[in-house]
Amino acid sequence: MIEVINLKKVFDNGFEALKSVNFTIEKGDLVCLLGPSGCGKSTILNMIAGLLTPTSGDVQFAGESVVKTEPKDRNIGFVFQNYALYPHMTTFENVVFPLTVGKKKKTKEEAKEIAEKFMKLTNIEELRDKKPGTLSGGQQQRVAITRALVQNPDVLLLDEPLSNLDARLRLKIREEIRRLVKEVGITTIFVTHDQEEALSISDKIILMNEGVVQQDDDPQNLYLEPANLFVAQFIGNPIINILPVEVRDGQMHYETFSVPVDRFVKERFKAAMPDGKYVLGIRPEDVLPVAGEGAFAATVHGVELIGRERILNFEIGSHHLKSIVSIENEIQEGAELTFDFAYQKAFIFEEDGTRIY
Repeated sequence: MIEVINLKKVFDNGFEALKSVNFTIEKGDLVCLLGPSGCGKSTILNMIAGLLTPTSGDVQFAGESVVKTEPKDRNIGFVFQNYALYPHMTTFENVVFPLTVGKKKKTKEEAKEIAEKFMKLTNIEELRDKKPGTLSGGQQQRVAITRALVQNPDVLLLDEPLSNLDARLRLKIREEIRRLVKEVGITTIFVTHDQEEALSISDKIILMNEGVVQQDDDPQNLYLEPANLFVAQFIGNPIINILPVEVRDGQMHYETFSVPVDRFVKERFKAAMPDGKYVLGIRPEDVLPVAGEGAFAATVHGVELIGRERILNFEIGSHHLKSIVSIENEIQEGAELTFDFAYQKAFIFEEDGTRIY
């Protein structure tokens, strides 16, 4: 188990990268640190690895603080964004090298056996005698992961390991990473800014913004039950529809429509929504073209085809919205449609982004 407790980091220039971060990672889990560039996720990874010292707070492995433990003594495998392979060594030499140095140095025969075992596991046996300069990005990534795994680390850290790969290869490698770390049973922390990547491979996602944990949850809950407006807008593709609204006299008012507030109030929220200004968030799949009466009418000004679905683009008032429909629904640009909401799937936020419904 890894515990991060009240972790803070202020750099010498006064920049506060982390603001009292807390989370727990269970043994054997694959957890993604997700968030936009500069949110603090790589800073956390480097402090877990011992490459950065916290300003305050603690990092514990299995209940023991490692803040004062040297990086080499933390039993961590680290895969960097640029792979950091030794260019003058072959694949085999890169993989076996960690087994030939340090306190855990193996005999030549043991090191060879372990290296070959993991090279087989990661399907890089045919690359044995090739040097990094002759390998593709995906092949280099496999070599870097294999080199980390041969050390039998307690924790595997991956810092945006797929960012240099093309889209098709990223998909393949991330599936391999998930398979590998689960097969080996190693606790893994994977840093990424790509929500699709995080959603596809994680047991849990820790979503960061501006040095603060926004939500620490399983992937599905980040989408279905976002903790706040930032989470709702960050998770989901296409992005969630957002409208500023005002509640008064039992109605929710926007520039071009008014609907009863009661339609939005989910059963688990017992309190009535007080009058005031709010933000309505509703995902594109929950904005529905209807044949009869709906909340509003709009003209479709753009249609995007994405596999089995169409994304309809339109304006209501001064805001742009999207709706997702089946590819079999042959709606074309210029169509004039009536739309309604799947009201019980909508989210209501305070103007500051706090979720209330």
